[in-house]
Amino acid sequence: MNDARVPFLDLSELHAECGDQLAAATARVIASNSFILGKDVEQFESDWAGYCGVRYAVGIGNGLDALHLILRALDVGPGDEVIVPANTFIATWLAVTMCGAKPISVEPDRDTFNIDPSLVEGAVTARTKAIIAVHLYGQPADIDALSKIAQKNGIYLVEDAAQAHGATYQGRKIGGHSAAAAWSFYPGKNLGALGDAGAVTTNNETIANKIRVLRNYGSKVKYEHLLQGVNSRLDEIQAAALSAKLPHLDEWNQRRTEVARSYNEALVPLVGALDGPGSCQLLSVPVIREWAVSVWHLYVIRVSNRDRAIEFYSARGVETSIHYPIRPYRQTAFANSQESITELSQCDDSHQLLSLPMGPHLKRAQVDQVIAASKELFSGALELRLNTNGVTDG
Repeated sequence: MNDARVPFLDLSELHAECGDQLAAATARVIASNSFILGKDVEQFESDWAGYCGVRYAVGIGNGLDALHLILRALDVGPGDEVIVPANTFIATWLAVTMCGAKPISVEPDRDTFNIDPSLVEGAVTARTKAIIAVHLYGQPADIDALSKIAQKNGIYLVEDAAQAHGATYQGRKIGGHSAAAAWSFYPGKNLGALGDAGAVTTNNETIANKIRVLRNYGSKVKYEHLLQGVNSRLDEIQAAALSAKLPHLDEWNQRRTEVARSYNEALVPLVGALDGPGSCQLLSVPVIREWAVSVWHLYVIRVSNRDRAIEFYSARGVETSIHYPIRPYRQTAFANSQESITELSQCDDSHQLLSLPMGPHLKRAQVDQVIAASKELFSGALELRLNTNGVTDG
C-alpha cells in the first residue's frame, strides 16, 4: 500500500497559481454590481474569440446549452436527423433531442476514440441536417474528412469542443473549422470556470447574432422577444474568472502534454504484454494523428479486467477514473425511444476504457508513481497481489 496519493485532478493546486487574479476578478465584479451580460462577459467573449482565432464568441450558461443553441440557430428541429458519435458524453445527444431531432449514432475510430468519418457517409439520409464532431479527450476529430461529407450532402458540420481548449487542427486552433463550435468551461476542463459556463465560437455573423438572441429569452431589447429563447447567459463572475485563467491555458496544456509524453514512453512498450492469471493486459494507449495537436484533457487507455486494474492502481496510491462507462444509446433515458441503437453493442468497448491521472498539477514524482504502477500491472512480470474475490472482469 502506497501512502502517497496521486489525485486524478487537483483543482486546488491549479487555482493556487492564479488565486490572486481570481480573487481580484471576483471582487471587481461584486463591486460593480453588474452581474448579467456586462463588461466582463464582453471582455471574455473578445478574449476567447481572439484566442481561438475566430470572429465571434458568445458566452452561454453551460456547454449543453451552447451546443443546443447552435442547433437551434441552424434551424434543426422535429423530423431532422443529426449524426453524433456513439462514444461521447450524453450532452451531445441531449442537445439534439432538445431540438426535437433524432441522433444517429456512428462508431468511433478505435485508435483516436473520435467519430469515424468512413462510417459517417453511410449514416447520411435525406433527413440529415448536421454532423456533430466531438473532439474527444482533447484530440481534434478529422475535420477535413467530415467537412467533405457535409459539403457533399449540403448539411452542417458542428463541433463539440468541450474538451479541446487550445487544441489545434492543421495548425489552427479549434473553434472556427465548422459552422460553429460549442464549449464547456465546467471546472474540470482545461479552461474551467468556478461553476457552470459555456460559449459558442463561429465566423458566421448570422449564427452569432441569433445565438445572442436565443440565450437571452429570445430578446435583443428588454421585453421585446423575437424568438422563443432560453435563459442561458454566461454570468459576469464566471466570465471574469475565465479571463483571469486564460493567460495560463497554454502553459497548463504544455504541462499536460509533458505528462502524456512520459506516459507514452513508458506504456507503449507494454501494449500487448503477457496477460497472466489474475493480471491485466494493456490493449492500447492514445494515438494522435499527425494533423492534430491534442491538449490531453484526458489520458485514456484500453485494458482488460478494468475493475482489477482500478483496484491495483488504488492500492499503489493512484486515483483513476472512468469516463462515459455507459454509452448514450444504452442509457435509460433513451431506452424507449427511436434513438436507442442496440445493434452497436458488438462495437462497444467502453467497459475497457480507463482514465489515468492527467492535469497540470501533476509533479514528476507523481507521474513516476503512475508509471511504476503501470509497469508492475502490465508487464506480466508480477501478478496482482490483491484479493480479487467477488471482482469480475470490467
